[in-house]
Amino acid sequence: MSDSGAIVLSADPSPIAAGVAGASAGARVDVFVAGLPGIGSRAEAQRLIGEGRVTVDGRVPRKRDTLAAGSRVVVRPRAEPVSELAPDPGVAFGIAYEDEHLIVVDKPSGLVVHPARGHATGTLVHGLLGHAAAGGDDPTRPGIVHRLDRDTSGLMVVARSERVHRRLQRMLRNRRIERRYLVLVYGTPPPAFSVDRPIARHPRDRLRMAVVPEGMGRDAVTHLRVLEQLEGVALCEARLETGRTHQIRVHLESAGFPVVGDPVYGRRADRRGLDRQFLHAYRLAFDHPVDGFPRIELESPLPHDLHLSVARERSRVDP
Repeated sequence: MSDSGAIVLSADPSPIAAGVAGASAGARVDVFVAGLPGIGSRAEAQRLIGEGRVTVDGRVPRKRDTLAAGSRVVVRPRAEPVSELAPDPGVAFGIAYEDEHLIVVDKPSGLVVHPARGHATGTLVHGLLGHAAAGGDDPTRPGIVHRLDRDTSGLMVVARSERVHRRLQRMLRNRRIERRYLVLVYGTPPPAFSVDRPIARHPRDRLRMAVVPEGMGRDAVTHLRVLEQLEGVALCEARLETGRTHQIRVHLESAGFPVVGDPVYGRRADRRGLDRQFLHAYRLAFDHPVDGFPRIELESPLPHDLHLSVARERSRVDP
């Protein structure tokens, strides 16, 4: 890795061996392996099968093969990547909620979530290393379930174990984590509307994302509701169904209502006094991933810079 720390592989864990009882006869190999202790998901079982780390009676099966009673299944789990990222207690962020399983972070604007080119140190991940964040396949992103752009502030959930990380990711895929944002946009949008357009990397500018034709990108759905119409701009609530890179910013630009202050997708010549895009993840709600209780519902107030921005825009209407 970079000067933020090295990535090494631990020794392979001990193999897992299991006999196929009569009740499991006829089960698919991937389903059977997913149910073994320490595997935890069908996706992980399929990865292990694809890597040749699963044998049935000494032979490597296909994931869709079925099992016969009395067969012996042996799984060689993958070595877990171990990160040597150094904790950084100087990274400042808020904690809106925490328990032994997860943390809900209130991220300030300007903080990069995880190490990347040009950001080897001082990221949210470096700060979270002192808070027992854990889980996920990428050792440079321990516990990270979803991201916020560097200049987007607000709430994001972080796992403290591999099991909870898998469950939170599954909840995210199944749209069981409610994520709402406050966003200031140019123009006069309809009182409520949705944008359902796939998103992919921009064909000419690799630093941007773009709306693309059906079948050429990943599905993306954003729901918008106007909270307050002001002079030439509107304060809106955005609700995500999916979580693609730059989704809200790209969708709003494509709909003709770009985000105020956005240096990439907005109006660069008219940033209305803002140093970053007006986008704040203000609400996060989900059932606890361990046993469904309690339901966690959290809100983050507008940061000072965005609060002042709204006040300025209101003063244009009522001087």
